[in-house]
Amino acid sequence: MDHLFTAFVLYFTSFFTIINPIGSMPVFLTMTATLDQKARSRTALKAVITAFITLLIFAFGGQLLFGFFGISVNAFRIVGGIIFFVMGYEMLHARLSRIKITDQEVKEYVDDISVTPLGIPMIAGPGAITNAIVLMEDASDIQHQAAMIASVLVTLGLTLVFYLSGARVVRFLGETGNKILLKLMGLIVMVIAVEFFLAGIKPVIQDMLGIG
Repeated sequence: MDHLFTAFVLYFTSFFTIINPIGSMPVFLTMTATLDQKARSRTALKAVITAFITLLIFAFGGQLLFGFFGISVNAFRIVGGIIFFVMGYEMLHARLSRIKITDQEVKEYVDDISVTPLGIPMIAGPGAITNAIVLMEDASDIQHQAAMIASVLVTLGLTLVFYLSGARVVRFLGETGNKILLKLMGLIVMVIAVEFFLAGIKPVIQDMLGIG
């Protein structure tokens, strides 16, 4: 039992560090600054559910999916970097601060951002997906597999808590503060996007040039 608990702690630590809900919370807040509390909560819940389903799929069939479609983790990083860059560019120019008037427009906006880029690749990014695949393959029995899934659930549960509690920050900052935070986080997201892209493209270039 002690060995299983130790494994759970290791799994949880790795997922929490990679997903980093505290670090991604400001991005979530700025992207949902114009939504009311109900819509923001719905967005957070959908994003977390999307991330959980994604990680679960890749944990049990990641290698098979990657092999079948010929997808590499590096390609996933490159695409993730492009998505992040576009998102950061729009944030930098405050394009996400447009007010959604009708309930239908709010619903469409929530559906759009909760899956991509919040659920994928911000929460369930290349690192988290790779981690899920590796840990599931290394799990020696069903108990360890259950511990791995439980660690994902706990991590995503904490992510949801951080996202929802961050609504107080939005109210505290006000409209002007949110716009400033939006532009600042847009710049940071673009930097993260470049890091994602370079991390994915570097091994590809090295492989093409035959550099070890």
